[in-house]
Amino acid sequence: MEKTINKKWYFDQSPAEVWNYLTKSDLIEEWLMKNNFKPILGHQFQFTFESKGNQYLGVVNCKVLEIVPHSKLVYSWEGSTVEGDRKFSSVVEWRLIKINNGTELQLSHNGFTVLEDILAHSSGWDACLNKFTNLINTNKQ
Repeated sequence: MEKTINKKWYFDQSPAEVWNYLTKSDLIEEWLMKNNFKPILGHQFQFTFESKGNQYLGVVNCKVLEIVPHSKLVYSWEGSTVEGDRKFSSVVEWRLIKINNGTELQLSHNGFTVLEDILAHSSGWDACLNKFTNLINTNKQ
């Protein structure tokens, strides 16, 4: 079983512009979740959401593991089901690659052990990145 979610998107914006949407707390909230993220190595932060009808507890605990401005961001991603019967510990990695006048954004989310978690997170990332795409394209400079 594949334990990693891998996805790619292309944006007309520069890596610096795309980077802002991955690292500025207020922008992250618009496409992902409420958070107290800071782009500082070792910073511990949380994503929070209402878990109404959701199988997951409304808190994801994270820690910035690696940060290369405009190029790479890696953080841990730990949470559990609402009942607490299943915990998951995984790693999210974002890579930004300059291509022509735009940016290829790559996501790798790995460390899953249960197929249900892979499927839920994969569809969740698709929904969130649709919001991300709409947001960044709406705010084109």
